Amino acid sequence: MKEKKRKKKRVIPGFGLSLGVTLTMLGFIVLIPLGSLIVFSAQLSFRDFIETVTRPRVLSSYLVSFQTALIAALIDAVMGTLIAFVLVRYDFPGKKIMNGLIELPFALPTAVAGIALTHLTTTNGWIGSFFHKFGIEIAYTRIGITVALVFIGIPFVVRAVQPVLEKLDIQYEEAAHILGANGRQTMFGVIFPEIFPALIGGFTMSFARGLGEYGSVVFIAGNTPYETEIAPLMIMSELQEFDYASATSVALVMLLAAFVILLINAVVQGRTSKIVNGIG
Repeated sequence: MKEKKRKKKRVIPGFGLSLGVTLTMLGFIVLIPLGSLIVFSAQLSFRDFIETVTRPRVLSSYLVSFQTALIAALIDAVMGTLIAFVLVRYDFPGKKIMNGLIELPFALPTAVAGIALTHLTTTNGWIGSFFHKFGIEIAYTRIGITVALVFIGIPFVVRAVQPVLEKLDIQYEEAAHILGANGRQTMFGVIFPEIFPALIGGFTMSFARGLGEYGSVVFIAGNTPYETEIAPLMIMSELQEFDYASATSVALVMLLAAFVILLINAVVQGRTSKIVNGIG
């Protein structure tokens, strides 16, 4: 007799219904809003589109956004990894509170963060007045923009690296010490290769978030054309002038940039994971 195949019980509904719900939600939440950018941008001819997105002021806003977002993401990568290491490997009073504060930028309205950082970094603020004595201006400069982007981007790195460090068996480090490795060799030869894929992911998400950040930056930037004007502000300026075609054109460029960044992230993470697993 042929044995009857037992059907595996699944918690979620069948594949057809699940796929339908998934595609519907994906369409309403992601595809339709993004598709509207292409529709509005299509109101311009290709030549007009290129002229719109390559105006000197627009190119300057791209440069400010990319430059500050990249610097902030690099700072987040270093400081976020250090914070994650401290939270995982050490016990100290207030550890749970510190761990909870890491996610504060996720919950805090970005406008509130921008206003608070601006008050702190102006020449009359606690931090700004100190650096002003040395001739360093923070608020209304690219330094201020970078500070705001570090604030909103650091949780991405911490929450990406922290779970990997928690799963990393400390016996590997002990074995390295027994074999004569010093602290630096253990860090870069044992720990860093394991957390590198997660670190790349956190860095990329921080960078992508920084490119599109508006609320926390618009207050502290000063919004000076060719100096501290960011790309999202250019989009808002076009919208305020009811030039939807130009606004969506600039937004489309930023969307393509974010897509390329995330694509590179996926490729790099995939390759580094294969290399790490191969070594392991």
